[in-house]
Amino acid sequence: MLAKPLPRLTPDELHAARKIADVAQQTLSQRMFGVSATIDQLLIAFFSGGHILLEDVPGTGKTTLTKAFARLLDLSFARIQCTPDLLPGDIAGGLIYSPKTGEFTLRKGPIFANVVLVDEINRALPRTQSALLEAMAEGQVTIDGESIALPQPFMVIATQNPLESQGVFPLPEAQLDRFLMKTSLGYPALEDDVQILNWHLSDEAVEYAAPMAASAETHAGGFDVQSLFALLPRVYIHPDVVRYIAVLVRATREQPDVRIGASPRAMVMLARAARSRALLAGRPFVIPDDVKAVALPILMHRLTLQGYLDGQSDQEAKWMNRLLETVPAPLEDALS
Repeated sequence: MLAKPLPRLTPDELHAARKIADVAQQTLSQRMFGVSATIDQLLIAFFSGGHILLEDVPGTGKTTLTKAFARLLDLSFARIQCTPDLLPGDIAGGLIYSPKTGEFTLRKGPIFANVVLVDEINRALPRTQSALLEAMAEGQVTIDGESIALPQPFMVIATQNPLESQGVFPLPEAQLDRFLMKTSLGYPALEDDVQILNWHLSDEAVEYAAPMAASAETHAGGFDVQSLFALLPRVYIHPDVVRYIAVLVRATREQPDVRIGASPRAMVMLARAARSRALLAGRPFVIPDDVKAVALPILMHRLTLQGYLDGQSDQEAKWMNRLLETVPAPLEDALS
């Protein structure tokens, strides 16, 4: 029996989605300069129900951006600083015995938040990383044999320093695959550097601890942020675009300079992120440019390239662009 088609998105719903994206860009760009592409990727990952890995040198604004992102969307926020002595219980929490009542009560750890910043994730021991893997993959943690659901929506934004090799534990492929995207802020341009310095020397920087006034604007018209999750499945993907995604992912497995290509999960994540990008652009259907825009941050960290390419971010970007040029995309005129 065929499933009943979902209703088309209305102009009001599309306008609300676009408004959230616009407000996020306008508000966050007032305090984070030169990272508009990363802001888009954060929004796409969040509304796709995915997690994101930020790989950058220290001091580029990863923590500042994550905190501002959570505050803007009016979501609970927690930060976990990873160190080699961090234990799974420090993340998930545990049962605490009360001598007065003679009972155990649950003390929830920092993982019980909507947006969780996991700073320097590759400094945590593999045992601790596995606790994060369950939370990211299943939306739950296990404490004393009992599975406890995490608050929804739930998003992990992890950071790691790509330059350090001492005292770190590289993420295994299974955990890398749990991140929808891997991206970076990079160093800002000169004019962005000047804006950053001027902002930190201004009175506004002193008032940064105050709640963002724009957070209420994302709920304008009686439409809140969480309502967008229900809209995502109603973004139309034409069969030609579906096939394009499948062919693109399959092409990663057939390149001579790739040892391990993208998995079916990567293909599903690519389609979901393309839908999110279309929705946040106020469009009721996916176009090939949506797929191309998210292909690099979604696919590259899931691929294992030959030694001369692996880990070279600039070469990886060129490699992906060449692949996108070789896989023919469907014509947009026939997709609406």
